[in-house]
Amino acid sequence: MSLQSIQMLMSLAIGFAVAGLCCSTYRLVTDRLPSFTLLHRGPRPATFAALGLLLMSAPFLIMRNTLLGGSGEGRFRVVFFATLVAGFWSLMSGMVVVMTLQALFLT
Repeated sequence: MSLQSIQMLMSLAIGFAVAGLCCSTYRLVTDRLPSFTLLHRGPRPATFAALGLLLMSAPFLIMRNTLLGGSGEGRFRVVFFATLVAGFWSLMSGMVVVMTLQALFLT
């Protein structure tokens, strides 16, 4: 396995870990589950703060909503697509976290 593949796997894992950490912290502070409905409150400062939370915790929310959804015909495709989207989002957010940590500690 190449070094770049290992770095990508670590970014994927860090992305999912940060997503879970953001969701757990939000639930600890507010005693509510985070969801995408936080954006439906209109243009208020709390909505803009929720945007950052949702950007980082989206992989966890996508997988939670997918796995808690009902069963039905064509469910495999929905789960497959949601896993693909959550994995890619997690990879990208993990890369942002890794690059931010590198920028903070290496300069």
